Amino acid sequence: MKALFIGGTGTISTAISALCVKQGWELYLLNRGNRSEFVPEGAHVITADINDTDGVLEKLGDMTFDVVADFIAFTTDHVKRDIALFAGRCAQYFFISSASAYQKPLASPVITESTPLANPYWEYSRNKIACELKLMKAYRKQGFPVTIIRPSHTYGDTAVPMGVHGKNGSFSVVERIRQSKPVIIHGDGTSLWTMTHNTDFAKAFCGLMGNLHAIGEAYHITSDESLTWDQIYGAIAAVLGVELHPVHIATDLLAACSDEYLGGLTGDKANTVIFDNTKIKRAVPGFTATVRFDQGVRRTLQYIYSHPECQKPDPEFDAWTDEILEWYGRIAEKLPARPE
Repeated sequence: MKALFIGGTGTISTAISALCVKQGWELYLLNRGNRSEFVPEGAHVITADINDTDGVLEKLGDMTFDVVADFIAFTTDHVKRDIALFAGRCAQYFFISSASAYQKPLASPVITESTPLANPYWEYSRNKIACELKLMKAYRKQGFPVTIIRPSHTYGDTAVPMGVHGKNGSFSVVERIRQSKPVIIHGDGTSLWTMTHNTDFAKAFCGLMGNLHAIGEAYHITSDESLTWDQIYGAIAAVLGVELHPVHIATDLLAACSDEYLGGLTGDKANTVIFDNTKIKRAVPGFTATVRFDQGVRRTLQYIYSHPECQKPDPEFDAWTDEILEWYGRIAEKLPARPE
């Protein structure tokens, strides 16, 4: 069985690539070659820019694949390009959508694949929805063999998943926790969230590869473990061996500070989500997520602190955090006392 991954070295796809090779797939990774350290032994690399259609066609020649998966398609132009490139060249095409595409605000916190797709807060999610619609139209009209995957918050070795962080990722927040500095948690910290380790995600994804029952279908792949944001940050602090000092700030207030928080929080992480994984478990018998968050994040933190390249400071975000906390503290001090 032969597979082509576009990307293949990101947080989600690294684990999938490693498992595919282990399972005996003949795996090709088409990317720019910028993350070669994450290419598993045995995989073949095709160095190319997927947006250079002529160059890609030249390098692929007359190759065909049982599976093509695009991990870096975000807009309808991307999937339009892929339909033109891979129609008739693959037996199954995977589009990586997002669970953030599900209805916001949610009518029910329990999400199935039939939950409506609508996110007025986040352009990223709306683009994913538009991609899904275009691909399903191609499936219905021309038999394009699409399978849609909707990941939620999936993490691996190289970054700790967080709710509120800056443009350089979460390391500066981890450092604040390690140094016993206060950190911002959106809302009151009690909404439920789902973290999925990439090795668990890979098991379900690989179980869908070459699965004829998955053509024309959409699946989300997540852990069954639900945690509050206080528990998530608390688990990180526990691994670091320190006490957590959280400051809870309303999501609406944070969203007013940045469009990034409007999308990433109001349109995603501020919502309580509980995923019903019945459909993926039916399609991949025996699948279950086995990495608890406290176990997975321990592995992540060990990796980050042993790999300096993962330790990306973010002084701008750190200064903003201090400014917001100082401002918030002044406001709290001026709140009127409760009447006796």
